[in-house]
Amino acid sequence: MCNHNPQCPSASAGDCCRAHVTADHSEQGWCLLCNGVVLFDDGMALLPDGRTRHILESVA
Repeated sequence: MCNHNPQCPSASAGDCCRAHVTADHSEQGWCLLCNGVVLFDDGMALLPDGRTRHILESVA
């Protein structure tokens, strides 16, 4: 999905939340990353395969 150079981390990578934001909906508490991950401001991530994951680092 990513066209950036260097390529952003994949959705399954440990640092998947470092991918570029493609849609910012911070007023609703979430954003879509270029790797297909939906990142919520409570530290949870929804992966493209439907699994959820807690992201330990601070989400800004």
